[in-house]
Amino acid sequence: MEENQPKIGKFSWTWGIILGLAGIVFSLMLYFAEMHYEQSWTIRIISILLILGAVIIATSQYKKANSGLLSMSEALKLGAGIGLVGGIIGMAFYGLLTNVIEPDFMDKAMAIAKIDAVAKNPNMTDEQWAQGVEMQKKFAWLAYPIGIIINVVMGLVIGLITGLIMKKQKNTI
Repeated sequence: MEENQPKIGKFSWTWGIILGLAGIVFSLMLYFAEMHYEQSWTIRIISILLILGAVIIATSQYKKANSGLLSMSEALKLGAGIGLVGGIIGMAFYGLLTNVIEPDFMDKAMAIAKIDAVAKNPNMTDEQWAQGVEMQKKFAWLAYPIGIIINVVMGLVIGLITGLIMKKQKNTI
């Protein structure tokens, strides 16, 4: 008789939603502190810690619910699933932020980026800058699928590492 094994999808959905909501809360904190244009390492590290925490906790809970057993494929599926769900929620919020909450987000971001670009390349002409901005606006939609893909890959990597550390197979004699 086979035991009632927990569903990876349930854990992926639950922890993916938690990750997505935590990401939204973090994004709102940045927005209200007027730091949502910043691309600092601190912000990136906190974002990585959010997905890291979600995958580790979910994997640990899954292993506990599965009688202490965890395979590599289960850990990878959990990581990828959590990354996918969290990424979709995060990108949906990003779309809401940049198109509804702050429709001139892209223009403000470009103005901030121009200051850095001119500082790094003082010979840049306004025409060159305008061409770069137009090109970026044409491909801005790519941020959505790329953001989701990055989340899934991060989830896979974290799932792999977590799986290597936590895996435990059923003893067969």
